[in-house]
Amino acid sequence: MAKVQHKEYNQNDFLLFPPCIGEFVPENHPVRTVNAILDNIDISDIESTYKGGGTTSYNPRMLLKIVVYAYLTNVYSGRRMAALLEENVFFMWLSGMNKPNFRTINRFRSEKLTDGRFESIFHQVVDLLHDEGLISLDVQYIDGTKIESVANKYTFVWKGSVEKNKSKLLVKVDAILKEAEAVLEEENISDIHDEITKEDLKQRTDRILEKMNETEMSDKKLRKRIEKVKDESLPKLEQYDKQLETLGERNSYSKTDPDATFMHMKEDAMNNGQTKPGYNVQIATENQYIVNYGLYWRPTDYGTMIPFLKSFFDRWKI
Repeated sequence: MAKVQHKEYNQNDFLLFPPCIGEFVPENHPVRTVNAILDNIDISDIESTYKGGGTTSYNPRMLLKIVVYAYLTNVYSGRRMAALLEENVFFMWLSGMNKPNFRTINRFRSEKLTDGRFESIFHQVVDLLHDEGLISLDVQYIDGTKIESVANKYTFVWKGSVEKNKSKLLVKVDAILKEAEAVLEEENISDIHDEITKEDLKQRTDRILEKMNETEMSDKKLRKRIEKVKDESLPKLEQYDKQLETLGERNSYSKTDPDATFMHMKEDAMNNGQTKPGYNVQIATENQYIVNYGLYWRPTDYGTMIPFLKSFFDRWKI
């Protein structure tokens, strides 16, 4: 029987010449593509957000490369990105062995890539593809999908419920104020407009409380109800107005992610038609490159078609 032999294995063996980390990155690996493209992108908008003085900052181009490559490999957690900088050779090479922690990465994403700056990066990449002749921007192939938000699915706000509760509360508060006005023999009780408004209720409440103080009204229960209107009901009406403002044309939103709208998802494991907070994402491609994208609150694609096409023409000034 032949003798079994193994390759040499020695974890403490020192090399005469330390290897270059780039030697472990194949020439055709996607990380090199990300590196080459972002090396040719203008990031002056990002650099302008930095202030001088203090300690040195991590290179914003390096941080941008980490974030983009992480997204490319379906990594979205700042903590996971920081961990990969310690253990993944591709991330190590891309960062030049820099090891920003997850707070630095998350702060970079939330502070430096907002206000259209990441959008500018996308625009430059598509322009680069166009200049290289890889896309023409004459056609686009559109597809959409629904992406579930990380928001709690039980934190919904429904437009119908808000409008109904607001209407009921307006009528209830109006009745309480009319009762107090009758007791105080308010002269202008008959001049109240048919349409009940929050502003009108606030003025009447302040006037009633002021008159109660002047006349030293002894009806403690009625005074308590008016004070409750001021302390609880009126702020509640203010909350309803803010919710309706957030809703806009939508029928729902999530309290923990106000941009998300409740809609039916393609994958429904329980098969019970339960709605979940999410987004309708539209993507346009040409020659397998993404040339346009959009996030919409409308759950159906036919409601997004026209605005998505318009965004393509506006973005590329066609």
